[in-house]
Amino acid sequence: MNYKLLGRSGLKVSEFCLGTMGFGTDNGWGAEKADSFAIMDAYANAGGNFLDTANVYQKGTTEKIIGEYLKTQDRDYFVLATKYTLKDNQTNPNASGNNRKNMMRSVEESLKRLQTDFIDVLYLHIWDNITPIDEVLRGLDDLIRQGKVNYAAISDTPAWVVAKGNTLAELMGWSQFIALQVEYSLIQRTPERELIPMAKHFGMTVTPWAPLGGGALTGKYLRGDKGRIKAESVRLNANSERITRVVMQIADELGVSASHVALKWTMQQGFSCTPIVGATKISQLEDNLKAFELTLSAEHLQRLDEASAIPLGFPGDFFREDAVRMNSFGGFYDRVEKRS
Repeated sequence: MNYKLLGRSGLKVSEFCLGTMGFGTDNGWGAEKADSFAIMDAYANAGGNFLDTANVYQKGTTEKIIGEYLKTQDRDYFVLATKYTLKDNQTNPNASGNNRKNMMRSVEESLKRLQTDFIDVLYLHIWDNITPIDEVLRGLDDLIRQGKVNYAAISDTPAWVVAKGNTLAELMGWSQFIALQVEYSLIQRTPERELIPMAKHFGMTVTPWAPLGGGALTGKYLRGDKGRIKAESVRLNANSERITRVVMQIADELGVSASHVALKWTMQQGFSCTPIVGATKISQLEDNLKAFELTLSAEHLQRLDEASAIPLGFPGDFFREDAVRMNSFGGFYDRVEKRS
């Protein structure tokens, strides 16, 4: 794999991030420790170095598995990202949320499970609508100054909150968010309304979760006896079926799998993007790695964009309409000038 910089930093990460939510079976699904080790080995052997986890994945077991694995590896080779916010125990009222107390407690617990002295990238997992953003940024900056965290990032948070946070951090000389993790795929393009333009403005790398739409974009739900997708499902509905069929058509034309097309689309959108791709089997990882041998043509991108297009709402659509009007006026004035 090639490497790219994560946001406005000098940190080099591989082209896609390995999602580890499925490492462990405490939630009734996932990969056992031996299989998880094998997946991380295959990822590293392919040049991958970016691991994504969280304090709550598989009730903490995911971090424990990664910690045991890293003890057998060169820790500095890997860029380890984890998260805090969601409740990981019932000990006290502050065992969840974005507040400083939970942040500090969660980081200490993650460091123990991961068996490491530092976390490379710490994400705020989800905005709680309670904690002031300056409390969050100051806490993250303190952890970075202490050497327990190297970089700050944020996930599943409104664009205006992230923008306020990075502006405040720049003013105060605190560490800024360098990455933004949100759901983004051909069947979930709403981040294009506010979140992605904001990330581009601040030079943040977008790290999409569910870039395959929870498996919908692989086409597996359209094959065999499973028939058509249920209309009431959030990701499995008539619209996602229509989009997936276009993905599958292009995949057939190129002689690749549908997942390759869907993954590469996220990486060819004109902004810094490092998709998070999970795996609970070696075969899944090996198939996803092939996506990076693919380059979609302008014609393929146009077909995918048209099939998955969403209304931007106000003011996005208004800006588009205004641009059309201004171009029309500009053309008119050009003609007037030429005649005169």
